[in-house]
Amino acid sequence: MAQGCSDAGFCTMGALRPDQKFSRRVNFRLRSVEVSQYLGMTRFDDLVWVTTAEATFGLNNDNYFHIKLPYQHTVGPLGEHGGLSDLSLSYTRTLRREENWQVSASVGVKVPMSSPNLTSPEGLPLPMYYQPTLGTYDIIAGASWISKNWLFATGIQHALTRTPSDFLWAPWQGHPMEEIILLYPQSNNLRRGTDVMVRVERSLRLGNKNFYLGMLPIYRLQEDIIVRPDGTEIQVADTNGLVLTALGGFGYQFSTKMGIKGLVGYRLIQREKNPDGLSRKIVFSLGYEYRF
Repeated sequence: MAQGCSDAGFCTMGALRPDQKFSRRVNFRLRSVEVSQYLGMTRFDDLVWVTTAEATFGLNNDNYFHIKLPYQHTVGPLGEHGGLSDLSLSYTRTLRREENWQVSASVGVKVPMSSPNLTSPEGLPLPMYYQPTLGTYDIIAGASWISKNWLFATGIQHALTRTPSDFLWAPWQGHPMEEIILLYPQSNNLRRGTDVMVRVERSLRLGNKNFYLGMLPIYRLQEDIIVRPDGTEIQVADTNGLVLTALGGFGYQFSTKMGIKGLVGYRLIQREKNPDGLSRKIVFSLGYEYRF
């Protein structure tokens, strides 16, 4: 969910999304709109609220476009700050469909709708945990295999540009909040590493209800890079490696047109530092979908 997710946005795009339903029948409702509300808690006990609007436009039963735009609002010891997040656009195609399974692939982009330059009332730069956007242009690619009860997906996300953040500790020296500020990793002119994800889910579908459990490992291939006050670049130690989240969710269809879905995610393994502000201890999400 862009800044609102525990990843940089690609785990909820196209073929990489959770809770994908396999059906042998042709889907005559090729368009849908969805509104969801998300709540995440960071390791610093900031509360991150994200409201997301998204839509799917099917060209036919094997090709569709997916678009989503979140609005993020963060509440914590550094105040309340919010704004538009990153627009995600993806195209998905079903590559092969068999009696009991199908394979799909997606390509997409993420475009910033604002800049990560929100400041304190005194004009001091805020950590990325309080910024609604990563401020980068990203490319995404991935694929999924789904059956009646299983979902396997994998994808990659690469940032083409740097995050134009100004957050450093130095401007906060002598401030009453300096002790708290020092807990947040610096992110000045951040170059984010490339992420690779794998999604594994087991689902149970009972009529108009469904439940699922899953695991979502995300591996950052390189350490993040920031620019120090003297203008030199440094690699930030402990910013690459594995993040692992356990997931559980449900869905309920009121009719062929309308339904709700919910999700809970709990962090099992996390990286030591997250200059991009994406670390979440636990997340909750509830959404409403309308198909037409």
